[in-house]
Amino acid sequence: MDNTVVISTPPHVKSKRTTRGIMADVCIALLPAAIAGIVYFGVMAFVTEIVSVAACVLTEFVYYFIANGGFGKKCKNAGAVCKKWFKQFDLTSVVTGLILALIVPVSVKWYEVLVGAILCIALVKMFFGGTGKNLVNPAAAGRVIMFISFAVSMTAYVAPQFKPVMDDSAVFTGATNLSGFLLTGAGNTVNPLDLFLGTGVAGCIGETCKLAIIIGYLYLCIKKVIKWWQPVLFIAVFGFFAVLLSGFKAEHYTFDFSLFLPHILSGGVMFAAVFMFTDYVTSPKGVIGQLVYYIGGAILLALLRYFTQLEVASFVIMIMNILVPLIDRYCIRKPFGYVKPPKAAKKEGK
Repeated sequence: MDNTVVISTPPHVKSKRTTRGIMADVCIALLPAAIAGIVYFGVMAFVTEIVSVAACVLTEFVYYFIANGGFGKKCKNAGAVCKKWFKQFDLTSVVTGLILALIVPVSVKWYEVLVGAILCIALVKMFFGGTGKNLVNPAAAGRVIMFISFAVSMTAYVAPQFKPVMDDSAVFTGATNLSGFLLTGAGNTVNPLDLFLGTGVAGCIGETCKLAIIIGYLYLCIKKVIKWWQPVLFIAVFGFFAVLLSGFKAEHYTFDFSLFLPHILSGGVMFAAVFMFTDYVTSPKGVIGQLVYYIGGAILLALLRYFTQLEVASFVIMIMNILVPLIDRYCIRKPFGYVKPPKAAKKEGK
């Protein structure tokens, strides 16, 4: 009798759902934001999305081709390696490329997006072993790389004009559409409906129209790709602490709850909560760990946004991703099938 025990990494649940199927659902959920970006910002948004997705997919293919000996023996194994890559292709690079394109301003140059896409796939994903082994969210890392490398383009935001943006006079630099709001706290000068629809307010390609993000969120919840409470918890905690911190800007501390909507509808808060913080690979596995992750990330984002007056969601995502192994270690999950043993009966006479 063979007593060999085979040990493999979790999860061990057998299901028809595959990584490719889940990523396909995420791509579908991202389409409303991608289409809204094209409608709002014009042809340059479409170019940015195509370049980003194509660069991510090609970078993954080239890295896989080289790592699996595609150029060995005068490329005799090239065909087999290509077939092997296509068989394991799970659309994760498509999701990364699309998210990266949606969290940058339309003012970035195509070659800047190309650099960010190549580096986020090669260095953040493939270098660590590919899908499921990256330490941080590749798209967030790509945006941080672009922010550091191309600071001028990454801080030049354009207001949607419902036509191709060709006039540089429509571009201004600052912390997305709420640079003045973050500095002064004058929430009554910002129309929440404009922030929700993204009409006339400057921002990134896919983060501007919150209605499109909510449509994607509902789709992911219906398909059970994400849990409905995760983005809601993050956004609620962030909004509360952002309002709490905003009260210190006045001479006398005031808690003005009317600032809640401008805070949560500004910048990339909602997009990050729905599509980036919920990433399976870089988020905790247990419920308790997830509570720590989302609440901690929301508070950190509120603090950094208050003190830096910048859109720092990608930085916060990377910081929280790095802390995930520590969270999983100390927020121990209950083993599958565990039943708490009954308490021992008290002895009589005591």
